[in-house]
Formats: sequence, C-alpha cells, structure tokens
Amino acid sequence: MPRINLLPWRDELRKQRQKNFSLAAVAAVAMGAVVYLLYNNSINSSIEYQQVRNQFLEAEIALLDEQINEIIDLEAQKERLLARMAIIEQLQKSRPQVVHLIDELVATLPEGVQLTSVAQSGDRLEIKGVAQSSSRISNYMRNIDASDWMGDPDLGVVEVSDQGRRRTAIFTLFATQENPQLSAEEGSE
Repeated sequence: MPRINLLPWRDELRKQRQKNFSLAAVAAVAMGAVVYLLYNNSINSSIEYQQVRNQFLEAEIALLDEQINEIIDLEAQKERLLARMAIIEQLQKSRPQVVHLIDELVATLPEGVQLTSVAQSGDRLEIKGVAQSSSRISNYMRNIDASDWMGDPDLGVVEVSDQGRRRTAIFTLFATQENPQLSAEEGSE
C-alpha cells in the first residue's frame, strides 16, 4: 500500500521559512543598528574633532587679536614719542634763535629809532616803535632786509605826530624771523 503522509509538512515548512525570515529580519535590523551606531559614532567623533580644532583656532585668533592691539598701541606710542622728539629737537635748534633775534634787533636799529614793543607769533614779528623821521624807518627796513636773522620787512602803519618842537613818526612794521643755519641745512639737502 502506498504510504500517505498525513503530517502537516507544509505548515512546518511555512513555520520554518517564517522563522528563518524573522531571524534574517532581526539580523538585518541588528546589522542596520550596528552600522547606524558606527556611522553616528564616526560623525560625532568628527564633529568633536572639528570643534576642538575650531576652539584652538579661536584661541589663536584671540591671541593674535591681542598681539595686534598691542602692536597698534605700540605704534601709537611710537608716533607720540617721535612727535615729542621732533618738538624737542626743534626746540633745541631754535633755542639760540631768541638770542640772535634780540642781537639783530639791536644791531639793525639805526640811530634815531626807538622800539616800543616787539611781538612774535610763530616766525612773524610785529615791531612797533618811534622814529625821528620816515627816512629812519626806511633805513631800519633796509637793515632788517639785509639781516641774516630777520627778513621780509613790511610797513604796516606810520603816524606822524608833532610833540612840541619835535616831529616823530610812530610806526608798526612786520618782519619774519629767519634762521641762516636752517637755510644752509635745507640748501645742502
């Protein structure tokens, strides 16, 4: 007699396939989770590494900014010191000018002219005085023009007044203070 298998072999085969599929699905999910965790760990590690690099760069940039600010401060201090040195040097060079100017005021003064005031603004001189005549003022202006320490005389005002028997001229003239030493230095440069 032929043998008939009445066992539910198809159900067992289906159960076996379903079990294999479930195991494969669980393994695939587990592999996916492992791959995801490895990828996520790699990305997080790259991000942390880049953040450390960024922090290092920011610290170096801050250090360089401080150094730049120090350099700017030092440059400004250097400019101030150079300006002071230039002023001191100019004062050292112009120190004897006052003495020479007073000597020249006396040396150029002709007989019959008296100075009442001398004012200086920069290199410009304002000279006020009294002369016995206008010709003496002209003579004084020629003397100023011939002087090494003064030049460019310019007559501002002349008022003639009679004082008793004498006739006098009250004058205001302008001149420039010159320095022959500086002129010689500029000429040689």
